[in-house]
Amino acid sequence: MNSMKPIQVGLLGIGTVGSGTFKVLLCNQEEIRRRAGRGIAITMVADLDTARAQAVVGDSARVVNDARAVIADPAIDIVVELIGGYGIARALVLEAIAAGKHVVTANKALLAVHGSEIFAAARAKGVIVAFEAAVAGGIPIIKALREGLTANRIEWVAGIINGTTNFILSEMRAKGLDFAVALAEAQAHGYAEADPTFDIEGIDAAHKATIMSAIAFGIPVQFEKAYVEGIVALQAADIRYAEQLGYRIKLLGITRRRKAGIELRVHPTLVPAQRLIANVEGAMNAVVVQGDAVGTTLYYGKGAGSEPTASAVIADLVDITRLHTADPDHRVPHLAFQPGSLASTPILPIGDVVTAFYLRLVVADEAGVLARITAILAEHAISIDAVLQRESGEGEKQTDLIILTHDTVEGRMNLALAQMQALPTVLAPIVRIRKEELN
Repeated sequence: MNSMKPIQVGLLGIGTVGSGTFKVLLCNQEEIRRRAGRGIAITMVADLDTARAQAVVGDSARVVNDARAVIADPAIDIVVELIGGYGIARALVLEAIAAGKHVVTANKALLAVHGSEIFAAARAKGVIVAFEAAVAGGIPIIKALREGLTANRIEWVAGIINGTTNFILSEMRAKGLDFAVALAEAQAHGYAEADPTFDIEGIDAAHKATIMSAIAFGIPVQFEKAYVEGIVALQAADIRYAEQLGYRIKLLGITRRRKAGIELRVHPTLVPAQRLIANVEGAMNAVVVQGDAVGTTLYYGKGAGSEPTASAVIADLVDITRLHTADPDHRVPHLAFQPGSLASTPILPIGDVVTAFYLRLVVADEAGVLARITAILAEHAISIDAVLQRESGEGEKQTDLIILTHDTVEGRMNLALAQMQALPTVLAPIVRIRKEELN
């Protein structure tokens, strides 16, 4: 077996992840060869910055400035797409598939939006599209969901799957900072991009949650159906009150099976402080999966960075190397379920989601206000779990009223909130944050 020539890999993009992949593959090549049954060699690299690429690869690979030259080269067996985005990356991945190449990608945006088209093209051509690196960096969560937990009917998945926002939330909590200050700090540390929109608005997490949802429940990828809310509106006061009530606020990607359909949502969430996932700090990622047979499992590690992400890219390369000659019908399906048996289960609109709530109302400090508010909740059959009354810093005429509810349908909560907001004794927009016990 070892006499076989190495499988040849072409790299599209040699930035952070690309250079990490090159380095780790070189460092661990003997170990990787022993596992894969033959060598794996990056023999061609495409990057617009050819000088930088050349500096990384030396004379061990051919450097070109045109990705299509890599796809056109008959010697290349596997194309690794590390360009990112939905634009040129989509065209290149489809062209690589059409050329009969296997594809490894770290591109969660591309798969969340165009995954169905890409997987169908790969199936028709008999090639593999592997994407472990697209979700949670170095944590093998795709493999866990698709293979390790395959005996289970997955009930729900909840994850901290964006390091930038988790770093910001950790800073806000530890130092009592407002969002804008914590964001500036994250940018100074290099944890946030100059344009952090995809991270702070929750879009990146929603791409990843969409992919996990498809694999957990055997449905097509449907990013456009996800409910997405970022952390930009979060206030230091709510992080503080949550803490006093025994909760931490995390940006979670959540997907859950319900009788009527599948929940798919990303938003700030109160999580009990004693849960392991509530204690994931800084830029780390963690995913909790609830399966019927196995119970709860937790996957924790680095969700980004050069070598952690490279770890996942190379695991995919090894998988493909082992399966390269296997009959396509015997491979693990891209989305875990056989293509003919994907379910058309609907993704539920956010109004149909069932969750608990944290509410903060700024109310006039006078008799009967709390009674009126609890009456409105009771009229909508929303039961209260806890109430906290605190002096708001604005003098004695008003009070912060914090209410935790039990699970309820979100649409029902919206009706109750509209009624409460209309009360003359409610002096500011009501803050509401969803709460998950994750037990």
